[in-house]
Amino acid sequence: MINPLIGVVFHWIGGLASASFYVPYRGVRRWSWEVFWITGGLFSWIIAPWLFALLQTHDLFGVLANAPARTWFWCAFFGFLWGFGGLTYGLAVRYLGISLGTSVALGLTAAFGTLIPPIVSGEFFTSLLPSTGGQIVLAGVLVALAGIAVIGLAGHAKEKHQADGRAPGSTERDFKRGMVVAIFSGIMSACFAYGLAAGEPIRQATVAAGTDPLMQGLPVLCVVLLGGFATNAMWCAYLIARNRSAGQFTGAAAIDENGAPAEGRSPLLRNYLLSALGGTMWYFQFFFYTMGESQMGRYGFSSWTIHMASIIIFATLWGIGLKEWRGSGSRAKSLLAIGLAILIGSTVVIGWGNAISSGSV
Repeated sequence: MINPLIGVVFHWIGGLASASFYVPYRGVRRWSWEVFWITGGLFSWIIAPWLFALLQTHDLFGVLANAPARTWFWCAFFGFLWGFGGLTYGLAVRYLGISLGTSVALGLTAAFGTLIPPIVSGEFFTSLLPSTGGQIVLAGVLVALAGIAVIGLAGHAKEKHQADGRAPGSTERDFKRGMVVAIFSGIMSACFAYGLAAGEPIRQATVAAGTDPLMQGLPVLCVVLLGGFATNAMWCAYLIARNRSAGQFTGAAAIDENGAPAEGRSPLLRNYLLSALGGTMWYFQFFFYTMGESQMGRYGFSSWTIHMASIIIFATLWGIGLKEWRGSGSRAKSLLAIGLAILIGSTVVIGWGNAISSGSV
């Protein structure tokens, strides 16, 4: 039975996983970005998706083998495009910090990923606007976008307050470069939603094969993430060749900005375990996303906004816990509190609208 309010809870759990995945990477020592990114990515895009799909669905290989070639192409293609957003997301966080980088990138992702699919399919005008539940869902989406904008303003106020580098807790950032990367990442990351939408025939075949409807989206993730893996693998391979960092996989020291080896060898076991943890945590965002989407009813596309809002909520809380907002000024902190309240409220509003549309309330 469909229960959108439970779906919201699943999206919150997925948001927590996504907002937390980068934290283990902070503990990686003497590895270049491209080394730990592709190492964790193997778990994010290959190992975890196929493992959990095999464990939680019936006849995975039969379902995927019989899926239309057109479905395979669009799922993988949109995953490939999403990969450009996914790999630059890490750079956005690096340049802007967890709070601001996540807010800008995911704000754009939420807008494009939520609204484009129903507009293209015609559902926006034929179903969403004319119904009470649909209007509430749309209102919740707009509220979420407003909340994202407020948190973005809070992040900008924080950066201005810390710009002189003397405020407690301030760190070296690159705001201009970070904003360019975050905008690009946000737009391209919306393609993931398009890939999930293109996988509807696979979901239907999965349920027909006897899989619990709660797990119907897992095989689609396998295909979409293959495309994302291709993008990330090519970029990381280029960086590894350019930076001569391949030796780091077996313990060679990283190369610093001057081309000299850093002191000491990397702690291999620690780095591999932390990268595996971070990569698996990243995958869990979509593991729970597909569960949440299965509970949202006729307006499943609204799951994308709930997911993005949840990520920003928990990423902001991580930013606070990691003292990114220490010394940011009263205006930034006030905007942050308002933005968080708006985002939390938006997820409830969207869940309520879906519950009305599905007859759950």
